[in-house]
Amino acid sequence: MEIQRQLIYFKYYYKKFFDSQPNKVKDKIDYVLYLVTRAERIPGKFFQYIEGTDGLFEIRIEFENNIYRIFCCFDEGKVVVLFNGFQKKSRKTPKNEIKKALRIKKEYFELKKGGGNE
Repeated sequence: MEIQRQLIYFKYYYKKFFDSQPNKVKDKIDYVLYLVTRAERIPGKFFQYIEGTDGLFEIRIEFENNIYRIFCCFDEGKVVVLFNGFQKKSRKTPKNEIKKALRIKKEYFELKKGGGNE
């Protein structure tokens, strides 16, 4: 399979989440991210738009009885920007995790257009 999309990690948010996971969970996350970069159409089981968020998506990972989510968005078409991740413990995605992802997304685009102060 050829590369369909490029992944980038914004700041430390995703890496902090990833580094805190057990190796078997990291392997599953890597597999799902591989699919995100290679699949022409990402299966809905692994990738879903979050309604009412103006372009925020969640990458969906299940391992054993655990559910993980990584928030992301598209930038310039074929670039997927990874934000924060978390282990899901309830049926609905917690609103505070979505709000955090939206803050990070805003920060990303502000820095990109030169509006940040980093």
